[in-house]
Amino acid sequence: MYIAFPHPMSLPMKTFHNPHHTLHQGQQEMFRGRLVPCHEVPARLDFVLTELQRRPLGALETPAVDDAALDAAIARVHSARYTQFLASAWDEWVAMDPANAQRDALPSVWPLGNRHAFRTDALPRNFAARLGLFAFDSGSPLMAGTWAAARGGAACALAAAHEVLGGARSAFALTRPPGHHAGSDFLGGYCFLNNAAIAAQALRDGGQQRVAVLDVDYHHGNGTQTIFYERADVLTVSIHGDPATEYPFFLGHADERGAGAGEGFNLNLPLPRGTNFATWRAALGQALDAVTAFRADALVVPMGLDTFEGDPISGFTLQSADYFAVGEALAGAGLPTVFTFEGGYAVDAVGTNAVNLLEGFQRTC
Repeated sequence: MYIAFPHPMSLPMKTFHNPHHTLHQGQQEMFRGRLVPCHEVPARLDFVLTELQRRPLGALETPAVDDAALDAAIARVHSARYTQFLASAWDEWVAMDPANAQRDALPSVWPLGNRHAFRTDALPRNFAARLGLFAFDSGSPLMAGTWAAARGGAACALAAAHEVLGGARSAFALTRPPGHHAGSDFLGGYCFLNNAAIAAQALRDGGQQRVAVLDVDYHHGNGTQTIFYERADVLTVSIHGDPATEYPFFLGHADERGAGAGEGFNLNLPLPRGTNFATWRAALGQALDAVTAFRADALVVPMGLDTFEGDPISGFTLQSADYFAVGEALAGAGLPTVFTFEGGYAVDAVGTNAVNLLEGFQRTC
């Protein structure tokens, strides 16, 4: 049973939702060594939108962002050769074989980087090689509408950041595909453009001196970490499943603290599979203490709901009612806050859980 408790609201929260999200609808993903139907589906966003219409938190809008401004915001986070690839990838895929128009593109070959002296600086002309160069897994299918959907999501993140810069207490970027696994020049984990990083950078560019990103998704926000890892102006904090056993496996350990100027400005709080809400909430308290110590001017929350007990690809045991308390705790930071919609694959519960968290945040403001 998924419980919602109505409560009087204060300070309406505007939601920017992505009208292009259904253009990205994968057929299959490679999951733990086998092809399965995609877990990341359009119904995820639709359930949240339906719940927001049932329990309004504020206005529901599509983003009105100038194309040039959006391109500039994306370029502040992602490399030119990566976004150029994403923009042209589908046409190249179909040009290889017209039959490809009926199937998604998945990578099949990857460089391993300097550890084995594979070259990543030379851009291959072969499409399959380039797809592998820019991907870290084979679970993120690319299709005809992927670029438009991802770009529409970046527009939501940018609009939400501008809303907060304009004086709003909070705003919600409701979009898919999600974003927090995407790095400056790589895709993976169903993510192509990093919406949370785009929002954080927009807040910085808009005058906020110190921005904190607090990721509450079950899976470590490896893309966000790599984007800001050597910077002292953006604190990245993530509470997630232990990478010793949980995706994305190769980042998210507690000893990753940042590098160069960013040393000490990355905090990972990995937790074992089966973690209950009491333990998870204690980690959230630790994360918020770090945000306070950083003296952040604004907060970005990559809002994953795959910490839910019924999630099919995760392993924590939060219940629907717990998300009210999560929102309340986040509001306690007292910061202008942008939320970006990330994971959550118990599709019939994701709407309730998302709005519970946002409602808990609002009623504490």
